[in-house]
Amino acid sequence: MSQEWPLWEIFIRSQHGLAHKHVGSLHAPDAEMALKNARDVYTRRNEGVSIWVVKSADITASSPDDRDVLFEPAASKIYRHPTFFPMPDEVKHL
Repeated sequence: MSQEWPLWEIFIRSQHGLAHKHVGSLHAPDAEMALKNARDVYTRRNEGVSIWVVKSADITASSPDDRDVLFEPAASKIYRHPTFFPMPDEVKHL
């Protein structure tokens, strides 16, 4: 009986970015092997400075179908948008 290794989601932080970005998935028996495999598969050209590996089973995500329920309440709170506050002309590039 063969058991399939867990699926891991791979996130890489580039040399020029501050945020990790999802780059793909791979199967590995544990986090250490997932990290090593992610390095070999997704950073062959020295593009990353940091790697995160997360078991796919541990990720909880919303559905695009739930968009209205999750995000509509924020639309009624105009004070959360930067357009609510008057900005002086002297302030540039915000």
